[in-house]
Amino acid sequence: MIKVDKLNFLTPGIPSCAKDYSNAFEKLEELNLDGLEVEFVHGVRYSEKTREMILNRADKLITHHGPYYINLNAKEDEKIEASIKRVLDTARAAKDLGAYSITYHAAFYLGDDPKTVLDRMIERHKIIIDILKEEDNDVWIRPETTGKKTQWGTLDEIIELSKNFSQILPCIDFAHIHARENGKFNTYDEFCYILEHLGNELGEIALNNFHGHVAGIKYTDKGEKNHLIFEESDFNYKDLIKALKKFNIKGALVCESPNIEIDTKILKDYYYSL
Repeated sequence: MIKVDKLNFLTPGIPSCAKDYSNAFEKLEELNLDGLEVEFVHGVRYSEKTREMILNRADKLITHHGPYYINLNAKEDEKIEASIKRVLDTARAAKDLGAYSITYHAAFYLGDDPKTVLDRMIERHKIIIDILKEEDNDVWIRPETTGKKTQWGTLDEIIELSKNFSQILPCIDFAHIHARENGKFNTYDEFCYILEHLGNELGEIALNNFHGHVAGIKYTDKGEKNHLIFEESDFNYKDLIKALKKFNIKGALVCESPNIEIDTKILKDYYYSL
């Protein structure tokens, strides 16, 4: 596993000011940002040329976001098998490209009892982890906290899953938690609660090997609608940054705001101003 010694601020994909991967890392350097999350939206595909450019990224940190077509609680066996393959393919790409961590939206409830779905998540993640161990792949596997009430993936659900596997930790999307809870978890004390709860349940390893997402967000009583820039959202990013600083969090924080590098830089600049 890749070791980290600070909180790294990453863009969600190639910065908008970059042409492609050929100058993405140069632009990140100019912006004083720490890396990016490679987003495999529709499938895990990349060219040999892209591979070479990512591997020549100097000291930048890389994470991966798995394809959106993942549902480990699907009704059909073929969809479950395809979902397992997409997680595995993302992890294999992470090993190939030297990534620190992967994340993905794991499942929908589809009307099933949450406890039943948790049991299925444990069963299906065991398949994933067993295969990765056979392949000598120790990349961090991170189901993401989800923003809609129809999606499996509350903070406590992912913590419970993580307790069963040494290679799994949560990816905490603070904006998703805020949206799912209809505006809660938006103060310094609430952000501290999340981090303290994470450490108490999973240990210091979860605070020293962190992977998180943040953005402005629009939501209804059903949860997340879409991401926004911080300026257009009620998300209290300053209190979040203060909490992350207080707990000396180390790892990756990906800013998924639509303006990509602008809000990512706002976060990093504020962090280092404290």
